[in-house]
Amino acid sequence: MSFVETQFPPDISYGATGGPMYSTDVTETFGGWEQRNINWSQSRGQWNVSHGVKTQSQLDALIAFFRARRGKAIGFRFKDWSDYQASNQIIGTGNGTTTTFQLVKSYTSGAVTVDRTIKKPVLGTVQIYKDGVLQATGWTVNTTTGVVTFSVAPSAGVVVTANFQFDVPVRFDTDQMEINLESYGVGGWSSIPVVELRV
Repeated sequence: MSFVETQFPPDISYGATGGPMYSTDVTETFGGWEQRNINWSQSRGQWNVSHGVKTQSQLDALIAFFRARRGKAIGFRFKDWSDYQASNQIIGTGNGTTTTFQLVKSYTSGAVTVDRTIKKPVLGTVQIYKDGVLQATGWTVNTTTGVVTFSVAPSAGVVVTANFQFDVPVRFDTDQMEINLESYGVGGWSSIPVVELRV
């Protein structure tokens, strides 16, 4: 078991700092010119959730969660409060034969659009539309892969869109918990790093 569909306590993740990161090699010449090499085509999120621990009950929940995940060993779901939902997101166009569509979220800046594959939608939050009409039935979504499956393929040219919330697959980026007992009955963990998994 390398991943569980268990969400990190959202009241703790609400205090997280972090976001997407990339890997870029920069080679600089003596003249100051640069050559940049993009190592990753997609970002990988990284967060520190230490500031989310505010009460003893939260600390108790964190200790139990960390022990159950065995440090870095087992991945889990994480709610990134800065980016956890999509609205009116195009996930495909019907061709009369395709019945499966992968949830994605698109990010557009100027003429550039980056698509992010969403594999951990939140149960009960997914809404599917065909040409803007809400589909109450006729489809299912796999909340462990983000794949939407229609019982009947959408007709050619029909635009399929979705509204949904989603989690990020992550793991702890440490094998050691370092609790600091600030005073009697009050404690914290100064650095709780989590990093996104590619699943």
